[in-house]
Amino acid sequence: MAADRRSSWLKGVLDLLVLSCLTGGESYGYEISKALTAAGLGEIKGGTLYPVLNRLEEAGLAVGEFRAAERGPGRRYYRLTDEGRRALAEQGASWREFHAAVTTMLTSTLPGGTA
Repeated sequence: MAADRRSSWLKGVLDLLVLSCLTGGESYGYEISKALTAAGLGEIKGGTLYPVLNRLEEAGLAVGEFRAAERGPGRRYYRLTDEGRRALAEQGASWREFHAAVTTMLTSTLPGGTA
């Protein structure tokens, strides 16, 4: 049940997290997935990640460019657009406000003596 909740929470912020992964420069899907895993968010599979990247690209928040590789398959590299940077700043601020409100609720004493 806890894993189900975590999955639901992640769904709500995955677009924001992927935008955040692109702040350091361009990246490709597998690299983004590894960064999310390293951050403690669990394994994000391609079937979840690539629709997010497509959605961000369609919204004009990121642009993707396919590049052939010298060895192995080519990769699609993504980078933030100016609109993507603005969206990340705005949505990041909204998320931090929401997180602060949830944290306040969870750490304060509620009626009935529960925390």
